[in-house]
Amino acid sequence: MIRQFLKCLPIAAVAMGIGSGAALAGKANDTLVWSTDRESAVADPYYNRTRELVIIGNTVWDNLLLRNTKTGAYEPNLAKSFKWVDNVTLDFELRDDVKFHDGSPFGPEDVVYTVAFTTNKEHGVVTLKNVDWMKSVEKTGPHGIRIHLHKPFPAALAYLGQAVPIIKRGHYDNAPKTQEGKLDFAAVKPNGTGPYKIVEVVPGEKIVMQRYDGYHKGGPKGTPQIKNLIYRTIKEGNTRIAELLTGGIDWIWDVPKEQADKLKASGQVTVENAKTLRVSYIAFDVDGSSNNKAFKDLRVRQAFAHAINRESIVKNLIGPASQVVNTPCHPDQTGCVQDIKGYSYDPAKAKALLKEAGYDKGLEFDIYAYREREFTEAVISDLAKVGVKAKLNFMQYKALREIAQKGETPVHHMTWGSYSIPDASGMAGVFFTGGKDDPANDPKVNELIVKAGNVTDLAEREKLYKEAFQIIMNKVYWLPMFTYAKNYAYNKDLSMTITSDEIPRFYTAKWK
Repeated sequence: MIRQFLKCLPIAAVAMGIGSGAALAGKANDTLVWSTDRESAVADPYYNRTRELVIIGNTVWDNLLLRNTKTGAYEPNLAKSFKWVDNVTLDFELRDDVKFHDGSPFGPEDVVYTVAFTTNKEHGVVTLKNVDWMKSVEKTGPHGIRIHLHKPFPAALAYLGQAVPIIKRGHYDNAPKTQEGKLDFAAVKPNGTGPYKIVEVVPGEKIVMQRYDGYHKGGPKGTPQIKNLIYRTIKEGNTRIAELLTGGIDWIWDVPKEQADKLKASGQVTVENAKTLRVSYIAFDVDGSSNNKAFKDLRVRQAFAHAINRESIVKNLIGPASQVVNTPCHPDQTGCVQDIKGYSYDPAKAKALLKEAGYDKGLEFDIYAYREREFTEAVISDLAKVGVKAKLNFMQYKALREIAQKGETPVHHMTWGSYSIPDASGMAGVFFTGGKDDPANDPKVNELIVKAGNVTDLAEREKLYKEAFQIIMNKVYWLPMFTYAKNYAYNKDLSMTITSDEIPRFYTAKWK
């Protein structure tokens, strides 16, 4: 069966897959090797916001809290207990048995340092939205801290449970300098309190982790079973599949539907399909800052919305765990109202709008993307049917994010996983509050989104979000596409539970 499947893959992929690391992976070597196509030159969750670093961040670092994926409740992690003093003040009692990977003890000073450092804009963390809702932290006792919020923030526990990993006090104090003389905080050696520690980083190739035998007992993450954990960058999808089948790696995801079906039929690996909190979207250059001014015209953006058959992409390329959305958030996120009027698939209407905008003889532009190339190619195919010619520029995420934030892309097709925060602020609060990722910077939308993110009454939050989301859809600043569902494929000797928050918990994995 393996031979049969490998015959379907390109010869180069098969050749690269066989023998390129098979000796390292698997049960016999107590080494779990997982792989995606992303390069991870930086192993620091505050200076790299790729999904891979969200996963590694959750594996190597701990947060004050941890969300129970079965109940949805937030449980103490580095904390022993917590309570709301009022709607802008949180008290925590911390564990006294935790040590960092370098052997130093964890305490209140580390939390104070983490918040003070990361909320300082001069330090340039790329995840500022995850922490800037905190005003300050003070030590209240030998193992106590108090967090002060700028204003009420109903998603506070969600962020403290996932997106605020605690770093050692003074961690960045001796950061090396770049050639330009700036402090390179991202280059500091990783040092967390999580169940695995990083022992080697080869930029663009791999990040090697080992079980931290000094990990504290009785925490919600449990005790890791597998000794070695390695993340490898393998850019070509067929090569990843070949390596999985020949024992070079143990775990992959984002397997195209057709190949996942074949892998499942082969019976050689475990295949699962599960939803995630990720949303696919298309963003437009609405202010004309790129070299193509066509997208300043609302009629052009509306034409795109009618031209793309989102339902077909979901049905034929993703699967039943995915759905079309009309909101800049995921339906499973708190506050993400769904009663928003969107755009039906209507090529005739798209052509009429393009003609009205003066593009009846066609329109050419560059579209940028970074993942699931076949999804963007389906978009390009739909656009071609209404006389629009799009040239695909396929890039690594970091490079694309940088030019998108500078406004250099006429159109980009990207995704957002909200750091797995189950609250609408995790997505809408990033893209529509006037920051670098905001394509429109609409004052009314910004006002509504900011206000919604700080209102504790859910009905009022939903009312504010609904008004903002309808403006976004009417103006087509963003075209929400669909929720992501992933196809996972992994070693049949491996036992682990796939969760819907897109964070594989490798620290819970074990060999059968």
